[in-house]
Order: sequence, then structure tokens, then C-alpha cells
Amino acid sequence: MQIRRVLAATSAAVIAATGLVACSSDSSDSASGDSESSEQDGPIRVGTTDAAKKAWAVLEEQAEAAGLDIEIENFADYSTPNQALEQGQLDTNNFQHLKFLAEYNVGNDSDLTPIVATEIIPLALFWKDHDSLDGIEGESIAIPNDPSNQGRAINVLVQADLITLKEEGLVTPTPADIDTEASKVQITPVDAAQTPSAYGEGTPAIINNSFLDRAGIDPNLAVFQDDPNSPEAEPYINAFVVRAEDADNETIKKLAELWHSPEVQAAVDEDAKGTSVQVERTQEELQEILDRLEEAERNS
Repeated sequence: MQIRRVLAATSAAVIAATGLVACSSDSSDSASGDSESSEQDGPIRVGTTDAAKKAWAVLEEQAEAAGLDIEIENFADYSTPNQALEQGQLDTNNFQHLKFLAEYNVGNDSDLTPIVATEIIPLALFWKDHDSLDGIEGESIAIPNDPSNQGRAINVLVQADLITLKEEGLVTPTPADIDTEASKVQITPVDAAQTPSAYGEGTPAIINNSFLDRAGIDPNLAVFQDDPNSPEAEPYINAFVVRAEDADNETIKKLAELWHSPEVQAAVDEDAKGTSVQVERTQEELQEILDRLEEAERNS
């Protein structure tokens, strides 16, 4: 059994310039094959943005024990794993939540499909040298400025009773939806990668879990986080995703379901320092959530 890990740290600009080339000459056959087939021609090529995490090494071990040949490819940004999947460079990816996928599908006229849920990573507010929200009124809070995470970050502050919206219940509020007169704090949207720097300078900041890890910030230092078990959290369920024609590929599903093995989950918990919440939803439930999010995205 052969397991290959390819660390493709190529930037989006380079990939866009050179094109996404399939890893093997068999990719076109795999992409156009019978969706009902459980056969997999060649290794299962899996894309992610955090291949260095322990969970991926453990997944490799579990895949080998299950008789699956896999190849893990790491990408340096959040756009190219879906592009690579669409163009046949990958067979599946696992790096995104359903909200991000809905935005990608609508924006690119795509039909990428979730097959197995993985986890929800709570989004949290951090404030250097503070262990509560006491005294935060009047502060300006740094939040990620990308559309997918900005709305969620604003809702974190709504749940913390720091921000009031002009209209309640918005899934993806924008800064324009904030009632500034009724709110207790202001927000400063910045690039997600800059939120740890803002935190380091003493500014309260909402920081994505992946950037916490890179900046060496303990996620347990959060002064507030959203509730991963609430209905409002459904858009942020992470999942293994495939092309629509592979939605019934039993070999890929078998690999994806290994993510819920005790061994992989122990590694996920270690990687996330106990903040990850395992999610098990059926493929049909995931698709229903995605359909709802895509409709909302089209109407926005």
C-alpha cells in the first residue's frame, strides 16, 4: 500500500498562471466515470489547507489499514482547493464549511457537493491579557473581512450582546447592518491573516482557528465564542466535498468516513486543543443545508 503526501505550497497566482494540471493521466477518466461506481482509478487525491496537522497523518494510517491508497495535497490559500477539485486535480477536499462552499458554488456556477460532515470549529473573540468581556465596551474589535467569516464574526458579537443589528436573524450580516448607536463596540474589518497581529497589539480580535494555530495563540484563551450546537451554526459545518458526479462514489465516502474514527478524532481534538466539535449529519441533510445557503446567496 502506498500513501503519498504532496505539499503543494504554490500560491494562487502561480496556479492561475500555469493552470491546474491533473496529477495523473487517469484523472479525466475518474472525473467522467459512472457516479454509482465504487471503483477508484488510482489514489484518492485529497486537498486541504492544513496538511501538517496530526489528523491528516493519522488519516493516512487509517486509510492504509482500510486498504485505501490516498494522496494528500496541501494548498496555501482557500480558493484553489475547490478549483483543483473542479478541474480534476483532486478527488475530494476537506478544508471548508458549507457557507464557504455555497458562496463558491454560486459565484462560480459550480455544483460541488458535500458527502461527509466533519466538525464545527467555534469562532471566538480574543483580547490579550483579558479573561472576560469586562471593560470591552467602547473598544474597536478587529474581525475578518472576507464575506464568509465577516458575517459570522458579527453574529459572534451579536451573541455576546456587544453588537445590535438593524434587523434580527441575519445569517450573513455586513457592517452596514449594524445599528452603531445601539451597539457597545465598533468593528474594524481586516484581512483574516492580520487578526492575530491586531490581537498581539492589544486590540480585541475575532480570529479564525487556523490563524490561531499559526500564531501560536491558545484557543482556550477566548473571552467569548459562538455556540456550535445552535441552528445558526449549521452553515459552519465542515465537510468532505466532491464533484457532483462523485456524490455516490463509495470509495471516497469510505475514506471520508474514516475521519470519524476514534484515532482521527483524537488527533483532531489535539490539533484544535479541545475546541473542535464533531458533527455527524447525513449526506442528504448536508445537501439540504447547502441548497438553503445557495438560495440565500443568490438572493443576497
